[in-house]
Amino acid sequence: MLRHLGAGLFSVMAASLPLTLSAQEVSQRISPKAMVITMFAGEAKPWLENERFTQKVAVPGLSKAFPEVSCTDAGLCLMTTSMGYANAASSVSALLYSGRFDLSQTYFLIAGIAGVDPADGTLGSAHWARFAVDGGLQNVIDAREIPNDWTTGYVAIGASRPGEKVELKYGSEVYRLNEDLLQKAYTVTKDVELADGDAAKAYRARYAAAPANAAPRVSICDTVSMDTWWHGSKLGAAMEAWAKLITNGEANYCTTQQEDNATLTALRRGADANLLNFDRIAVLRAASNFDREGSSQTPVESLTAKSGGYIPSVTNAYRVGAKFAHTIVADWQNWSVGVPK
Repeated sequence: MLRHLGAGLFSVMAASLPLTLSAQEVSQRISPKAMVITMFAGEAKPWLENERFTQKVAVPGLSKAFPEVSCTDAGLCLMTTSMGYANAASSVSALLYSGRFDLSQTYFLIAGIAGVDPADGTLGSAHWARFAVDGGLQNVIDAREIPNDWTTGYVAIGASRPGEKVELKYGSEVYRLNEDLLQKAYTVTKDVELADGDAAKAYRARYAAAPANAAPRVSICDTVSMDTWWHGSKLGAAMEAWAKLITNGEANYCTTQQEDNATLTALRRGADANLLNFDRIAVLRAASNFDREGSSQTPVESLTAKSGGYIPSVTNAYRVGAKFAHTIVADWQNWSVGVPK
């Protein structure tokens, strides 16, 4: 969808846009209703195969592997950042400051896969996040060298021991997403039929209780971001404690992934520059693997296992995410002014 700007507004916006953008390009900027952010080709594949993307927009500064944003005529767009903090923040920033999109009314959906705490989900389950917590902004001492009375080597920066609360200084340690949008996303998608697989069903038997050994479902819980792929019940407990510590006990950590706090930091800065509305961001992660071992496994065995969760996870990230995105696009008259009650 193209938005034509008035002369006065054009002059203000043109002053802040890249010098390489012509006046005609500024006047023909695309105004997405929903912008889906995926992190690698496997997450993007179901969207590319199932949506009718008719426009390809090259954006300088995107990953060389994913140099274009794809858009439908109806106003649904898709970008892929490449994996990890550096790629996510760089690609999203390139999108925001390219001048090729008017994102002032856009809803953003981060839709990817993740590890999951077996206490909160299972292979293929889909989880909407209230909090996104950065698990890496901590001090860490190797577990073989920690004091005997410490439960973990992870310590808040500025603290003297695990569990000691300090003032957060980075500004990106935790993001709380819009509760109204979160609840609406869950309500719209909670009954979506989720994909499963025989291999995933068999692997779940390693876990003694539900939801780990049950069928996948949609839920609300929270996510921890870190470039390091940590694994096992000990580190899982440490990350759960960290998430609770910096959210005053509110966060229920359930998924682990590499990018969300980096993506959200780029979006937060875009919102501070009045390029987008931070209240229009949703985070969805579908479980491709467990983040810790089952009852008969070691952490190493769990980390290297083939759980059968990958295909259900990328499929369900699409099924749930598409239901949400299509709802926005189809009822834009109401969504354009805010989250419908």
